[in-house]
Amino acid sequence: MHIRKYDHDYSRRFFMEQAAKGIATAGVLGPLWPMIANSADITKAYPDELLSIDAWSKGKIKTGDFITAENVEIVKELLDPVAYMQVKTLGRKIKIVPTTKDVTRMYPHQYLEATLKNQGKAKFDSGGNVVNADGKPWVGGNPFPDAKTGVESAANLTLCWGRHDNSIYCIKDQEVAPDGSLSYQYDFAWVEENTLARVDGKTFPGADDKLRYQSVFFTSPVDVKGTGYLSTWYYDQRKFPDLVGYLPAFKRVRKFPTNQRFEPLVAGSNLYLSDAWAAGDPMLTWGNYKIIGRGPFLGAVSQTWYGDHPNWERPVHGGPKGQTFLETSMEFCPDVVVFEAEPTGYPRAPVGKKRVWMDVRNQMYVAYVTYDRRGELFKSFEPQYSLYEKGDKKYVDASGKTHWSWTAVMSHNVQDGRMTRFVQAKSITGGYQSGYDNPGMIEKFMTEQALQRLGT
Repeated sequence: MHIRKYDHDYSRRFFMEQAAKGIATAGVLGPLWPMIANSADITKAYPDELLSIDAWSKGKIKTGDFITAENVEIVKELLDPVAYMQVKTLGRKIKIVPTTKDVTRMYPHQYLEATLKNQGKAKFDSGGNVVNADGKPWVGGNPFPDAKTGVESAANLTLCWGRHDNSIYCIKDQEVAPDGSLSYQYDFAWVEENTLARVDGKTFPGADDKLRYQSVFFTSPVDVKGTGYLSTWYYDQRKFPDLVGYLPAFKRVRKFPTNQRFEPLVAGSNLYLSDAWAAGDPMLTWGNYKIIGRGPFLGAVSQTWYGDHPNWERPVHGGPKGQTFLETSMEFCPDVVVFEAEPTGYPRAPVGKKRVWMDVRNQMYVAYVTYDRRGELFKSFEPQYSLYEKGDKKYVDASGKTHWSWTAVMSHNVQDGRMTRFVQAKSITGGYQSGYDNPGMIEKFMTEQALQRLGT
């Protein structure tokens, strides 16, 4: 029987007590993860006021409404500080869609199966790395599906970014200047391949000490075409990745220093390697992880795929010239953990602290902001996710299961006013197409030879 006696204040007190203890066990009326494992339904874990924004706001905001400057104060505590500022002062609007109660809609199918199969097997070894009970590298899925600490939450983000064994994301990127005009437009591909912590259980020959290969290469415009970077991550999260790049002007691959992770990949961009998945650096090169908050939040975690639009792109709005923000739908997420960390391994990093909001239903971040060394707000990195379905449009894998992935990101530097906004498109210049779990990706995209070939 669904319990209705718990009021808004009860939920707030519960979350405050949990955050004060520095723990993040999901669920209010009962532990969330056992309920997910049994039925994938979250409704028995939360009281009614945490299952819709209608109930939480007592009818002041309803599903289907838009959050605008006129009503954003009602939901100020449900937004990160940059998103609040965007709505309040820059004309951004956010549509509210229903809360997802079926958690199978928040994962790639195989990744959820691996998480269920391997739950309870993960631990930290003496060096702070995630291992199985037998001490071997993690076998796949979220290692801590009911994460209780900040570092466990970080491990869920770090070990398998996109939650596929490999992915190629074809990205249409637009850079918006402070005056609202488009300053740059780029096409690029971001490619990931896990060599360990894979849902298929495989380990790549000769890569048993590696976690992943990740490359990015630009295909447009002409002045950056062929520019590419390759990161080789070690499984040991205390080690810095090897970073090399191909610059067409020099016609050679060169090695880059580790602190290049906090610099724009190309002119005008807010995208740093460090930003990826709110976990773009090895987990143990950051430290002082701590949980600082817990409660409901607004996140773009459903109904954000534009498969009915050409090339999966979407409308824009707001800002000085009506093109600063991507059209966005958010839902009321009943239970989000907030944790912070500091870049202890990067003494010259411009970032002094990051703050991450993580949806406990799938242990994926829904908002991420960084602060500079003075403690001032620096920039945001706001993702959108979805099952790839809309109406009669679907994008499915070889088994017929609907794909799940990120669909868009907006990164706003609040200190200089520049906005980076990009979408995962169906295809980009050069004929590359987005896809997941395809064979031969390392040889095609993630070696030094591949960087040179792609750059010429």
